[in-house]
Amino acid sequence: MAACLSYKDAGAVVQTLLLLLLTAPSLLGAVARAADPPFSCGPSSSSATTQGQGFCDAARPAAERAADLVSRLTLAEKVSQLGDEAPGVPRLGVPPYKWWNEALHGLATSGKGLHFNGAVRRATSFPQVSLTAAAFDDDLWFRIGQAIGRETRALYNMGQAEGLTMWSPNVNIYRDPRWGRGQETPGEDPTTASRYGVAFVKGLQGNSTSLLQTSACCKHATAYDLEDWNGVARYNFDAKVTAQDLEDTYNVPFRSCVVDGGASCVMCAYTGINGVPACANADLLTKTVKGDWGLDGYIASDCDAVAIMRDAQRYAQTPEDAVALALKAGLDIDCGAYMQQHAVARTNIYGSLGAADICTPEHRSLALDAAQDGIVLLKNDAGILPLDRAAVASTAVIGPNANNPGLLIGNYFGPPCESITPLQGIQGYVKDTRFLAGCGMAACPTATTDQAATLASTSDYVFLFVGLSQQQESEGRDRTSLLLPGEQQSLITAVADAAKRPVILVLLTGGPVDVTFAQTNPKIGAILWAGYPGQAGGLAIARVLFGDHNPGGRLPVTWYPEEFTKVPMTDMRMHADPATGYPGRSYRFYQGPTVYKFGYGLSYSSYSRRLVTSGVSMRPPNTDLLAGLNTMLTVEEGIASYHVDQIGGEGCEQLKFPAVVEVENHGPMDGKHSVLMYLRWPNATGGRPSRQLIGFRRQHLKVGEKASLKFDISPCEHLSRVREDGNKVIDRGSHFLMVDKHELEIRFEA
Repeated sequence: MAACLSYKDAGAVVQTLLLLLLTAPSLLGAVARAADPPFSCGPSSSSATTQGQGFCDAARPAAERAADLVSRLTLAEKVSQLGDEAPGVPRLGVPPYKWWNEALHGLATSGKGLHFNGAVRRATSFPQVSLTAAAFDDDLWFRIGQAIGRETRALYNMGQAEGLTMWSPNVNIYRDPRWGRGQETPGEDPTTASRYGVAFVKGLQGNSTSLLQTSACCKHATAYDLEDWNGVARYNFDAKVTAQDLEDTYNVPFRSCVVDGGASCVMCAYTGINGVPACANADLLTKTVKGDWGLDGYIASDCDAVAIMRDAQRYAQTPEDAVALALKAGLDIDCGAYMQQHAVARTNIYGSLGAADICTPEHRSLALDAAQDGIVLLKNDAGILPLDRAAVASTAVIGPNANNPGLLIGNYFGPPCESITPLQGIQGYVKDTRFLAGCGMAACPTATTDQAATLASTSDYVFLFVGLSQQQESEGRDRTSLLLPGEQQSLITAVADAAKRPVILVLLTGGPVDVTFAQTNPKIGAILWAGYPGQAGGLAIARVLFGDHNPGGRLPVTWYPEEFTKVPMTDMRMHADPATGYPGRSYRFYQGPTVYKFGYGLSYSSYSRRLVTSGVSMRPPNTDLLAGLNTMLTVEEGIASYHVDQIGGEGCEQLKFPAVVEVENHGPMDGKHSVLMYLRWPNATGGRPSRQLIGFRRQHLKVGEKASLKFDISPCEHLSRVREDGNKVIDRGSHFLMVDKHELEIRFEA
């Protein structure tokens, strides 16, 4: 029997969308310097059509106003609002609106509503997310979101944006190193991805409690991390995911986005999840996102996801069935026109933003800070870095990624304010700098190895800029290998052999690469990973190379060896299965060799960290409240556990306690340092990770300076584990807080 869409169904969805706009009236318009964007009940609407209407009465609650407006729409008018390009309703003064806009690491032209064809021609381009994540710095992530939000609002006020709903950030877990879009994410760790999502969303949406600066959308829920691998495409991939992995890994960042970040949108993915497309999954959209998490906003589909339910996934028999299934599951907006085809500004605190608020000196400086704070120093033999610019007579800059401005900004980008390539950055430090690309592109099908070796042999220092590009990793394109493409490795080796002293290798990639050959080669003295570092990337790299910035980034993903590519991308299991040789995924569960581990990163300074035990109880406070709770003996392991649901929200709050880490910079340079705190269980049975990141703090320290960093520990969140049935429990007994090799035992029992 075909699914049916009722007048009531369409009305409920449209009311949700209008409620978002009315609750955040800033999204309906703004006072602009160029022209007033139109909005219902505003000065540009017809007073004859809106005068006296209930939805124009600002004194009434937003929900009432939305309901009043929806009650005046015909079914055809309601259906017309269900796509990302929503036409206006002239008879009611409702203007057109474009929902699809992108702001992954700066304003992007990938959507439909942002335009750079007027007074504003550029916007600040921050580093790609994978590099920004390496800073492990919530405040940095918040400030980037805040800057992007301000530039969005300013562009809108200038009449160059037709919407303020930004479909960012991407908080999917970077499960497999071959994933083409891993560069867009904060990495493989659920805690890091959650913290990033919360900080970015809060920055993007603004500080007002009544008005949204912009609307953020966390995507793509859930378990989406495959583009096109071995004949399996994202459009028809059905991810087989256990309840344990959903609760413990894949859903974690989305829950944090909504519950802690207050995101006003969640985007559902193309992926099928255990046989049901994500955008037709009522358990995910209605029960979990809107119900359990309490989303105060709307759910959008990835582009054409509704059409794909019928055309690629064969989940629905007719277009009308696909639309009805999606709407009944809880979808509100279709990115595309499929649902439209087949379903039957006020003055505010953001109104003064304009062209002068885009590409500001503050935002340019923030782009530089973000790039240099994320750069990860992977190797520094004999302290070859930093270089003394006065002692460098000449340099050779070699590699296909050394002077390509477009490569710096990754994907989902707009026109940057400026672009400083690595070559230009180094030229600012060393006058005698000679350049040879060595390869015409990152794919490097052929290399001018002899010329590069000759140049290297006649230069004082040699910098190699290699890696990947969007031709190897991007939306719709996964990698088949983790090695550097084409002839890059042979080019690097030949240059290193010919150079007077060990060369410096800089990797510009979104995802990890297997550079074991460089790691073990003594003629390669230093290795840096710089991601896709954005508009100021070249200057950021040069500042690190020449010691004007002390690197403090840490890898947000595990770097696997090439042999990992034998593991099918379609295997969604996180946990290792030694019986079958399956190695598991991410630092939490992977059992195998690595090139570099999650959280790895060197500095020019030496730091010490230790957990402070004095003044901190060896037991969480108030555990007496556990005495009245039943414990369940897990038959598989014979371990007594407390159910988090039984402890309850108030009990969880009472169980929180502080932990303090003392960190000291022993020199020789001032710098920012990230302290990562992990949890370890007595063993890794029962689905427990080998260890789990539970918090991080970033601190600037002068040489010789000490700081005490406080971590707020919530046992219900940090000491719990997820059972195979998806339920959270806290095991009775010992848990260990870890910072490096220092541990603090926490006994959890009544």
